[in-house]
Amino acid sequence: MKACLPALAALAPVLAVALAVPAGAVETSMQIVLQLQGNAERDVVTYDCEGAEEPLTVEYVNAAPVFLAFLPVGGEKLVFVSVLSETGTRYASGVHEWQTSGSEATLTDLAAEEGTPPLACLERSETP
Repeated sequence: MKACLPALAALAPVLAVALAVPAGAVETSMQIVLQLQGNAERDVVTYDCEGAEEPLTVEYVNAAPVFLAFLPVGGEKLVFVSVLSETGTRYASGVHEWQTSGSEATLTDLAAEEGTPPLACLERSETP
């Protein structure tokens, strides 16, 4: 974990991450400054997901060795960190897993009841 801290500190734009506020708690927030250098990139991708009325917009920040995805889940914007995967790219945030492979993606709640399917999404194409 300590090895990742310098990489996070070395990442560019300022990204604010609001912490979840339990009922009756004092509102708290934190700001993480990511200074992207070298071959860093920021990409925003929109996905259409099965059964969802609104599209899902995901922001990716890639600056090796740190790869992040910011996703709205349950009314909050969560920070996902890439983890080892045999196929595609897999990100984790608490009990949630976001996995992409080509233009397809799935959002899985690992704490959901057994048999609960992941949310299946397809990247929107900008090609007419």
